[in-house]
Amino acid sequence: METEKFDISIEGGTLLTMSAKMEIMENATIGIQGDLIALVGSNCRIQAHKTINAKGHLVLPGLINTHTHLPMVCFRGLADDLPLMDWLNHQIFPMEARFVTKEMVYDGAILAMAEMILSGTTTFCDGYFFENQIAEAAKFCGMRAVVSQGFADFATPDNPRFEKMMSAGIRFVERWQSFAPMITPAFFCHSPYTCSPKTLKNVKAAAREAGILYLTHLLENKDETDTIEKRYGRKPVHHLLDLGVLDDQTIAVHCNWLDPEDITVFADLGVSVSHNPVSSMKLAAGIAPVPQMLKQAVRVGLGTDGSASNNALDMFREMDAAAKLHKVISLDPTVMNAPSVLKMATLGGARVLGMENLIGSIETGKLADIIILDMNQPHLTPLYNPYSQLVYAARGADVKTSIINGKIVMENRRLLTINMEKAIDNVNQIASHILSEHPSTILKHPNGQGVT
Repeated sequence: METEKFDISIEGGTLLTMSAKMEIMENATIGIQGDLIALVGSNCRIQAHKTINAKGHLVLPGLINTHTHLPMVCFRGLADDLPLMDWLNHQIFPMEARFVTKEMVYDGAILAMAEMILSGTTTFCDGYFFENQIAEAAKFCGMRAVVSQGFADFATPDNPRFEKMMSAGIRFVERWQSFAPMITPAFFCHSPYTCSPKTLKNVKAAAREAGILYLTHLLENKDETDTIEKRYGRKPVHHLLDLGVLDDQTIAVHCNWLDPEDITVFADLGVSVSHNPVSSMKLAAGIAPVPQMLKQAVRVGLGTDGSASNNALDMFREMDAAAKLHKVISLDPTVMNAPSVLKMATLGGARVLGMENLIGSIETGKLADIIILDMNQPHLTPLYNPYSQLVYAARGADVKTSIINGKIVMENRRLLTINMEKAIDNVNQIASHILSEHPSTILKHPNGQGVT
């Protein structure tokens, strides 16, 4: 019988499967055939068209960013150190209305994907304007993406007449639904305070009919509770509950001010949560009660949010923050241990996106989304506990090779699908345009002189 020859083999590394049993395999061998993981074992030799030597490396599933706004890399560092609503209403919304175009969205998304691939993210969930451009960029770069058409009750750069958003959303789903699971369309209602009850209900009904995910920012800051109670007479979660938009196809983003009753509602209905600790800390927006959610089996994944509020897309930084933030706020060093945080960034994120049968762990039959980290570095030596090393010591820059859907998109720190110099230059040109039109964004020294 002829020996099977795989397309790609990964041999000799330490494998963290991130499966339900959390197996760790030494001297692991992974065989990739097409877009699938066809073999997982240890101490075995296989034939392949391409062999990756992973000796001295950690091999694990690609990281999953469950919430971001990729084109906001173009606003990175533009409006820092401000309260959330001031930042949003007086800085970000006006800048988006003035500068967001199809070209800006596409170029920003390409740079953001370069940053994500270089730091180990293989799947992301995005919501922004001109989402078709982000889907096109993901297709070009070879990234796995959930792309969310946005809705709000005000004019946006891609929909000057907000009453036409639904027809645009339906066309968006029809265009991209056949590209799943590489590109999966979804709907995103911005928030309960920017979307009327009618909008929230209509968009959810359309999402249900299309069989797609429904996302919304929820309880990012404390004032949202007062706003919704004054407007509708109910707290935000019960407002959404009464509208019938909460179910196992709903992802609530942030959730920094959930109370115990809210968590029970989420657990009962199967609502998922995207936890974005770095963005929430930077905006002083609050801290999501993630340990309590996990105790009640609420699905929780990690996200970076956009680069205007983070200011990076490095999921290793996000894991480190998630672990430490909850320890210090609870004064309990045992909560959010390293394995549980890494699971949130892999299989947990896949569950949030409804893709746990496809990605999030390295198992035979799953799609081949795999990253390889070089552990032969001072800050990663010695290696006693790989989970701890990844969460508390590793950085995105330690990722050496990234494979998405069975294709190598980065090898030995070299991007294979993106021209990084061109991506950087394109966004620098966008920034130059913003500065020329809006010079007040230039950072000032205490003496009033601009930074050059």
